[in-house]
Amino acid sequence: MEKVLILADNGFEDRELMYPYYRFQEAGYKVDIVVPKAKEVYTGEHGLTIKSDLSPEDVDIKDYVAVIILGGRAPDHMRTNKGLVELVKKAFHEGKVIAAICHGPQLLIEAGVIKGRRATCYVSVATDLKNAGGIYEDKSVVVDGNLVTSRFPADLPDFCRATLEALQK
Repeated sequence: MEKVLILADNGFEDRELMYPYYRFQEAGYKVDIVVPKAKEVYTGEHGLTIKSDLSPEDVDIKDYVAVIILGGRAPDHMRTNKGLVELVKKAFHEGKVIAAICHGPQLLIEAGVIKGRRATCYVSVATDLKNAGGIYEDKSVVVDGNLVTSRFPADLPDFCRATLEALQK
């Protein structure tokens, strides 16, 4: 069974965790949640709690086909975690599908993988994306090679569909 990582931290957008978590399982993938510390409880913006599976140090990116980066306030925390940033860099350089929604592209910016790439994000991150050399598009989903990005929870159907399609290529 192929495996997918979801990157999270406290303050994740609850819907942006739950929708992909179950959608990718439904599509036949094993989903692991990676946070700064394994086996701890993390809380979303709206009160959803999750127990993490792994820390970044526990992950061998070669075992996974995709990385999903959640939005909410979590990416602001995640981008200060060297292990999570390195995980995104490795996944990008190995050609894994990387899907980021809402504020998730903040982690793509921190990992230095957005320059020259088309992407979308929550409107408050758009200037940061452009300043990092990304090409901002205000669409429900933007696919550029192995990168899939979306703006906010209402885009989740398009986001998951495009990510699953990217995994079939």
